[in-house]
Amino acid sequence: MTERPSRPGGLNRRKFLYGATATTALAASSNLFSPAVHAQDPVTLRYLGTAVNQSAEIAAKVKEDLGITIEYIPVTTDEVTRRVVTQPNTFDLVDIEYMSLKNVVPTGNLKGMDTKKIKESDNITTLFTEGTVDGKAVGDQGTAPKKVIWLPGESAKTFADEPTGFMSLIPTVYNADTLGIRPDLIGRPIESWAELLNPEFKGKASILNIPSIGIMDAALVVEALGKHKYEDKGNMTRDEIDLTVDTLIEAKRSGQFRALWQDFNESVNLMASGEVVIQSMWSPAVTAVRTQGIPCIYQPLKEGYRAWAAGFGLPATAEGKKLDAAYDFINWFLSGWAGAFLNRQGYYSAVLSTAKANMEPYEWAYWMEGKPAEQDIMSPSGQLLAKTGETRDGGSYEERLGAISCWNAVMDENVYMVRKWNEFVAS
Repeated sequence: MTERPSRPGGLNRRKFLYGATATTALAASSNLFSPAVHAQDPVTLRYLGTAVNQSAEIAAKVKEDLGITIEYIPVTTDEVTRRVVTQPNTFDLVDIEYMSLKNVVPTGNLKGMDTKKIKESDNITTLFTEGTVDGKAVGDQGTAPKKVIWLPGESAKTFADEPTGFMSLIPTVYNADTLGIRPDLIGRPIESWAELLNPEFKGKASILNIPSIGIMDAALVVEALGKHKYEDKGNMTRDEIDLTVDTLIEAKRSGQFRALWQDFNESVNLMASGEVVIQSMWSPAVTAVRTQGIPCIYQPLKEGYRAWAAGFGLPATAEGKKLDAAYDFINWFLSGWAGAFLNRQGYYSAVLSTAKANMEPYEWAYWMEGKPAEQDIMSPSGQLLAKTGETRDGGSYEERLGAISCWNAVMDENVYMVRKWNEFVAS
């Protein structure tokens, strides 16, 4: 019998039993739900990660609330993984993608996160803990968080199959990616990933040139074209990699792609200029095009979305005041202000209830319930994102996240895949 949560991010029976045990233990400890204010004993946390969560506003707010100074170390996704594996003493907190955990956890360089020290651990969305949205299972091809979120213990180098009280990462932000389109230049409905290689858009299409992610988008296209059905798009065989890359090379040689993009600004400029009308895209890039007054849609597609997720991890060497401060910061991050800040940027937060409490009802209705905006929707920096009456692309949280097809992943054949991808780029 399938256990169903009572609400998104809520409890089911198994989580309730575990949570009750954890709460009993917690009651015997002191001050875990009341983060210390560090103003009298200043502490700086070196925060390693990509730029997604590294905002000056978040750093300023946690400094104001807890007295913790955040020192950002912004690097690329691949560099985050490399630093954790080779230089684990150069950061106090890491914000890393779940897809990287299969390379990182076996090194023993991350400390299992004790959920008894995380106030909202029982309220983390079931998308992470169980792979469900509103009680329904979503696609789990690739590195779905539910496969790698639990560890057997604090010093574990392997993953656990069920809740243990130790998480590999505490989720920070996640989203579901799809194609971005220029509706004013296309002039008809777009419903499938197959459209990326439609000759109708010859010379006006683009794909993300980050191998581990671009290959997933290409696989969604190959399946949509009916050329192949993958057992797991996030862990292809060599034959499947060959088929996927050969499809891209054939399209590139026929002139399908205007460009291959690697940088956020590249994707924005290609769409804003109209040089490209359909491409792999990230949600904030669509927003950036729209803020220029240019029509751009983050297009829901019948085959579903490619999802990604990131979370906070701790170095195995963390201890003392730094370790306490890191847990305080993570508890603060999940308490709502940061979640609301991220939701207003078009991302999703780990604990929906606390984010909701920090948003206006009309904001929650637009961003999370898929309802028409009751008034203009503004970004955290004050830019107009949607006018009154507009709705979010893809609809509600349940509609978007419930349509996940696969997750970003690092394949067993990653080295071979990157070599083949480079052949595509050079073709």
